[in-house]
Amino acid sequence: MAYRVPNINPVDVGGRVAIGVSIPFNNAAIFNQTYSTTTQVRSNIINYVLTRKGERVLNPDFGLGLEQYLFDDINSTVLSSIQNLITNDLTDLFPTITLQSVTATPDYDNNAIDIEIKYYTIEGNTDRINVSI
Repeated sequence: MAYRVPNINPVDVGGRVAIGVSIPFNNAAIFNQTYSTTTQVRSNIINYVLTRKGERVLNPDFGLGLEQYLFDDINSTVLSSIQNLITNDLTDLFPTITLQSVTATPDYDNNAIDIEIKYYTIEGNTDRINVSI
């Protein structure tokens, strides 16, 4: 009888070894550590989505650049542009995930756009990130 070996990232084997820093930061001057690649990938995606292009020193191409839509009217063209931008960038820059869906929903009362990103990790875990711009 065949036995399926679960996909475990080699970094996750040592459960007491921190991999990175969790984003968003919770308190002033306190950095919470992450201990699994799944939580670190989530933090990396949040960091990428919330960073403006040119904001990171020595890496000017890092960041999604959603501020370019800041004063645009909220219409279907802008929403589809945001969805395409997120889909293309995350597919190219995060090979350890498979996007399930990217949804941009207008919030007219707060003059904002709610973005939901659903994805699978290599380990097979499903996760969802909600961001409002």
